[in-house]
Amino acid sequence: MNRGFKALALTAILGSAQVFITGALAQQTQDAQQAVPDAPAPRPAPLSDLGPITPGRGAGSVTTPSSSSADQPPAPQAPSSQAPSQVKDQVQTAPPETANIDDIGAKLVLNATYVEVPVTVKDAKGKPVAGLTWRDFKVFENDTREPIRIFSVDPAALSVAFVIDQSLTTDVMAKVNQSLDALQGALSPYDEVAVFSYNNGAQERTGFTGAQSSRLPAVLALTRETGREALVPINSGPFGGCSITKNGGCVDSNATIQQGGSVGNPTFITIPKEIHTLNDAILAAAKELSTRPKGRRRVIYVVSDGKEYGSKATYRDVLRYLQTNKIAVYGTLVGDSARWGVGYVSRFHLPFTMYDNRLVGYVQGTGGILESQNDSDGIEKSYARIAEQARNQYTLVYASHEPLIDGKYRKIEVRVDRPGVEVIAKKGYYPSGQDQK
Repeated sequence: MNRGFKALALTAILGSAQVFITGALAQQTQDAQQAVPDAPAPRPAPLSDLGPITPGRGAGSVTTPSSSSADQPPAPQAPSSQAPSQVKDQVQTAPPETANIDDIGAKLVLNATYVEVPVTVKDAKGKPVAGLTWRDFKVFENDTREPIRIFSVDPAALSVAFVIDQSLTTDVMAKVNQSLDALQGALSPYDEVAVFSYNNGAQERTGFTGAQSSRLPAVLALTRETGREALVPINSGPFGGCSITKNGGCVDSNATIQQGGSVGNPTFITIPKEIHTLNDAILAAAKELSTRPKGRRRVIYVVSDGKEYGSKATYRDVLRYLQTNKIAVYGTLVGDSARWGVGYVSRFHLPFTMYDNRLVGYVQGTGGILESQNDSDGIEKSYARIAEQARNQYTLVYASHEPLIDGKYRKIEVRVDRPGVEVIAKKGYYPSGQDQK
């Protein structure tokens, strides 16, 4: 009896030990599996979880928590509805006032219209005044003084469009033909020249070529013309329109084809109008000059008597094109416009008549210089004087306070703090996209 009870108790103890060992092994296996979990996928933390960013302190809370609140958990923050890229753009576009611009890396862009004003200053004797500094100049745009940003006295390379008037009379045209050989001697090897001529319409003789090239003399030789004969009105005598009259009318059988006969008035003759397309010639030269690169001084040099009639282009449109593209018009007056007294009176225009001297308006409106033929070699001397003055000018550059491009005319006035001097500069300009910096 006792021997059977002992065997039964031993069997129960061995079973319990086996169950305990089996459970322990299973628990160890489960703990071992949980000890090496799978690596989670990388997930960047949103910038909003870092808290506010303070320059010099980094991310986190700005204020120092007290001892009473240190044991409490931080209040949960609402997730940001903006993407990280949008937050970065906001930081770049609106940096804090205390931040350093070099550390942030932002770039400030300021668009402005830079205006270049070449200026010539002459004394009472008409000679150029040298030795001036930027402190001697004052520039006003629309009656507002502008600070000078760039000041230069360096000579500039010239891009010259040479325009020859071939509608001159025979005697004046002969003097112009003789002076053409002196043009090349007034220019430097760094200059370039294009040649235009006009009579009844503008004609381009050659595009821009080197001023000291052998092509220029050959082209100038082709521009020589004989000119035109001066028209003298005759209203009486055998050469008149109606030599034989009866009761105030012509009795000649050829009266219907003679001047004045068709109107029945022998004392009235319709004089043929002269054609001088000065506007078209300057516009053609200006279009060619507008293609020249920056850094060169754009000049139109005109040898003419200044008369204008028959052009398709209007004076106002051509002048605006010149003032928009930074082109200055220089000229040498010949013929009647170069005579003392007559040249001054020819600047005034009578209604319904031909413009006797339109060249003066172009020169004054663009800041150029006008010479006159005063002696036998006056044309040759004017070439050298004008080329020297156009090359050696004071260059003033300022930033306009007006809107970038509004299409409105802007008046310019240049003053020099020297007594008894003459200041020659352009009167104004029209803004363009090429002036933006």
